[in-house]
This record gives sequence, C-alpha cells and structure tokens, in this order.
Amino acid sequence: MSTGTIVLICILALLVAIIVGLYFLGKRAQKKQSEQEAQIEANKQSVSMLIIDKKRMRLKDSGLPQFVIDQTPKYLRRSKLPIVKAKVGPQIMSLVCDEKIFDSVPVKREVKAMVSGIYIVGVKGLHGKSIQPEQKKKGFFKRAMEKAQEKAGAKPIK
Repeated sequence: MSTGTIVLICILALLVAIIVGLYFLGKRAQKKQSEQEAQIEANKQSVSMLIIDKKRMRLKDSGLPQFVIDQTPKYLRRSKLPIVKAKVGPQIMSLVCDEKIFDSVPVKREVKAMVSGIYIVGVKGLHGKSIQPEQKKKGFFKRAMEKAQEKAGAKPIK
C-alpha cells in the first residue's frame, strides 16, 4: 500500500467516527429537548398582559433576573434572545418569548399569553381571537419587480 491510500483510509475512518459521534449527540439532544417541552407544557398557565415592547437582545442586556443569567451556559450568554417587556398586573416584567411566536406578538396591545415561568409559549388576543403576524411593507425594489412581472404577464413572486 502506498502512503496516499493509508492517509485516505485514516481520513475516512476519522470522518465515519465523527459522523457516528454526531448522530448519538443529536439523538441525546433531541431526547433532552422533548423532555423540556413536556415540562413546559405541564407548567404553562394563562396570563393576561399588556405587551410594551419586544426586541432581540443579548441576555445580559435583557433585564432578566441575575440568577437566570448565571444559570445559562457561557456559550449562550452572547447570543440574542427574543425578549418581550410586558406589564403583568401592576408589575413590568421582561420575559423570554418562543422563537416560533415572536413575530406574531403584537406591541402595545393587551393579550392573553400562555406562560411557563419566564417563557412565553403562546399568545392569543384578549377575547380569544388568534393574532396574525404583522404584514411588513414591501420595499421599492420588490414593488417594482411585481409591477414589471404583471406587465410581462408572468405570475408575481412572493
């Protein structure tokens, strides 16, 4: 055997070992996430609140309690989280929002939210109406492209 084939076999063996390791790590992470989801579902409760502001901000700038910041892993402290500032009863609180529903949370409106600790899981309108995400305005270029496609007779791109 030449040295080139030996190096190639070593690289292939290393890649196979990495793939197998990632498979098992992914399986373990998926199991841990499903356990956390079950725990959140068990502890959620409905709360009426007035949404003051919502932003994506770093954990240390979010206004969350210090013990929450201390409990997060160091590698996640610099990442940006969806933070909602809301008035719950007489108290103004900073809450972490679920990434899936962050865009549908209305600002400066009273909502009924499903909350688990400091984590917002779901949001509905005050009278049980589901809330649609805000429609963003189309930019100049996108409007011009749609007009050009209408004139050309093609279907508009969405």
